[in-house]
Amino acid sequence: MKFLGLLAAGAAFLAFGDLVSADKLPEPKSVTIDKSLDADQAQAAIHVARVFYAFWDTGDAKFARLALADNFTDHTLPKGRPQGVEGPIVASRNFRQAVPDLSCEIEQLIVAGDRVIAHLRFRGHFTGAFGRNQGAGQTVDFIATDILRLQDGRITDQSHVHAAIGNRSTLIWHNMKQQAIRHYEPQDIH
Repeated sequence: MKFLGLLAAGAAFLAFGDLVSADKLPEPKSVTIDKSLDADQAQAAIHVARVFYAFWDTGDAKFARLALADNFTDHTLPKGRPQGVEGPIVASRNFRQAVPDLSCEIEQLIVAGDRVIAHLRFRGHFTGAFGRNQGAGQTVDFIATDILRLQDGRITDQSHVHAAIGNRSTLIWHNMKQQAIRHYEPQDIH
C-alpha cells in the first residue's frame, strides 16, 4: 500500500520518454502486491496499468501508445478487431461514438510476477450512435477483468472478459456488442 502513496505523491512520472502526470491517471481503489516483487518492479507495474486505464477512462490514444508494447497481443480479440496496439484504440473510438461519457474505474489491481490483474468498472450513457442504433440516454454499466503481461515496462499481452450489470444494462450491452461484431467485419477495416 505504501507504493500507492509513492505514486500519488509524485507530481509526475516519466513513462517511456513522455511525461505523464500522476493526477491524470485513474487511482486503483485496492492494490494487492506479490511480496516477492521489489518496490521498483511493483511501482512500474502499477504505473503502466494506470496509464493503460487512463486510455480507457479518457479515450486518449496517447495513453494506449505509452502503455502498450509494439508487439502487443490481445488473446481474447473480438471478431474483426485489429490485432496490436491499434485494436484497443479502434475499439475505444467506436464505443465512444455510442457512449461518449464512458468512464473506467480501477476497482482492484493484483500485481504478481510479470502480471497485473485488473478488475474494472465502466459506466456511461448510450447517447450516441452505434451502427444503426441510436442511444436514448440508457445507462451502460459493466465490469471487466483484464490479465496483463508486462515486459520491459510495457504491456505485451492482454486477456479480458466483460459482464454487464443489471437486466436493462445487460440488454443494451448485448445489443451494442452484437452490433460491434457486425460493425467490425474484417473487410471494413482499413
